[in-house]
Amino acid sequence: MGKPATGSMTLPDELDIKAAGPLAAELIAARGKDLTLDASQVERVGGQCLQVLLSAAATWGADGAELTIEEPSAAFADAIRIAGLDLTQFTARSA
Repeated sequence: MGKPATGSMTLPDELDIKAAGPLAAELIAARGKDLTLDASQVERVGGQCLQVLLSAAATWGADGAELTIEEPSAAFADAIRIAGLDLTQFTARSA
């Protein structure tokens, strides 16, 4: 079995409750390939989107694909820290 295809996605600046559904849909559409998420533009993060991203990391890990977050903005990094989480929990590495 070959290496999965790769893709990238820029996260929106507002990752609030309204963004959770569309974010989940975009991630589902990208499932099955290695994916890089650009978090450099993120200005606000809600708990629902953190849950979506944690679920994506678990899914990508279970699928044996890679999920990485690049260039997390200060707001994104702060939201993760305030939630008691670590950026590594939002990544998955292929086996």
